[in-house]
Amino acid sequence: MATDERVDTPHAKSGTRARPSVRSEILDRQPPQNEDAEKALLGSLLLDPMICDDVVSIVRSEDFYSDAHQRLYKHIIEMRAEGKQIDATLLVEHLAASGELEAVGDVAYLGEIAHAVPVASHAEHYAKIVKGKSTQRHLIHACTEIIHEAWDPVHEPRALLNRAEEKIFAINDEQGQDRVNSMHDVMVNTFNYIDARMENQDGDLGIGTGLHDLDDMTSGGMHPAELVILAARPSMGKTALATNIAEHVATEGRHTTLFVSLEMANLELAQRMLCGRGRIDGQKLRKNFLSTDDYDRLQGAAAELGDAPLYIDDTPSRNINEIAAVARRLKRQTENLGLIVIDYLQLIEPDDPRDPRQEQVSKIARRLKGMARELEVPILCLAQLNRQAEASKDNIPKLSHLRESGAIEQDADVVMFIHREEYYHTPDEVEQKGLGGKAEIIIAKQRNGPTGHIQVAWLRNYMKFENLSSKHDEFAQFED
Repeated sequence: MATDERVDTPHAKSGTRARPSVRSEILDRQPPQNEDAEKALLGSLLLDPMICDDVVSIVRSEDFYSDAHQRLYKHIIEMRAEGKQIDATLLVEHLAASGELEAVGDVAYLGEIAHAVPVASHAEHYAKIVKGKSTQRHLIHACTEIIHEAWDPVHEPRALLNRAEEKIFAINDEQGQDRVNSMHDVMVNTFNYIDARMENQDGDLGIGTGLHDLDDMTSGGMHPAELVILAARPSMGKTALATNIAEHVATEGRHTTLFVSLEMANLELAQRMLCGRGRIDGQKLRKNFLSTDDYDRLQGAAAELGDAPLYIDDTPSRNINEIAAVARRLKRQTENLGLIVIDYLQLIEPDDPRDPRQEQVSKIARRLKGMARELEVPILCLAQLNRQAEASKDNIPKLSHLRESGAIEQDADVVMFIHREEYYHTPDEVEQKGLGGKAEIIIAKQRNGPTGHIQVAWLRNYMKFENLSSKHDEFAQFED
């Protein structure tokens, strides 16, 4: 083939071994197909049109290899959707009216299709064969594109890997079946879930955050397939609370936790966690003023954290595909992925930088929710609030303050805000009003539970949020 000569000639002239033309080898072979199964499926539909409702969720018109079969299937499904009677004669009339009778092989070929099978009872089996061959063809096409792009030196390897994984998972996503369940099955599954909750020592199957009042209001913490948004203005402690929760889930809960940091390096995050867990003043660590006791506690905290199933991905400029790929691999490796934390939403790279910013954020929020459902783990994603939060009279954040898109509120199962009143007052006012070391977590939206305000302790020197009942004398150190 001319294509092969053009590709291989430069290598031959240089004296190197010519690379094989994988694309041409694939094209020389017949793509996976089963013409008999396609005919049998179409014949079954002509014998018993009611079967259309059973096979329509398995195959689509493009799953047929033959163009004529694609057209026939499409017309049969259209007739069924319009409530028309279906047989070979009526199908001929429908095709003639649309001008496609000759394109499918005329009346003689329709007669052959109509007599392809004696009974229609095996239609679903034929449909699965047709779908299987279609999947093989899609896989071959995707792999051929991957190979072709991989040979091209202009493509950056990381981008190639992302596109390759996206192509393969796109094929896998198409294999999903309808999720229609009888009420009997739904009731059985629901009571199995309720029984499991009642048998659980904590009374729920949620992933606990370590903050008792927050866990109580959210019925045990974060739940599988939930998208939880934690939003606040800068310097309110979003990352601190996220690391506190991730640390608790990994160390106390022993759940594998993935922390995707798009802003801070892993060393900085690790130091924050060490200071919080070891109760070390972060300023002392940065200035190398650690006492012997501080250092011992730091080592103890390092041993506990080092043994925890906590993974940090601090690769900058991640997009949703890349984050999902990392999470999928981690879930396969550990089989115990319990939580994904992303810091933060507005730093996730969009799929198409040319889209308006609001549309970019909307797509990211929707895909985060989709990823939570796919992996069946909660995703805790941090987000920024716009400046209107600080311009409001009481400084208390609201859902309308979510930055750049209302779709964040729509797709999230839970939306939480951090509010520290002391941030908006002078040191004297903080002391007079007793605001030092106090913070609120505001649950502004909860799809399956109540909303409200939760009081927590804020240990600024340790960058740590705790239950108010466990606050320590160190509060005296937290005044500005």
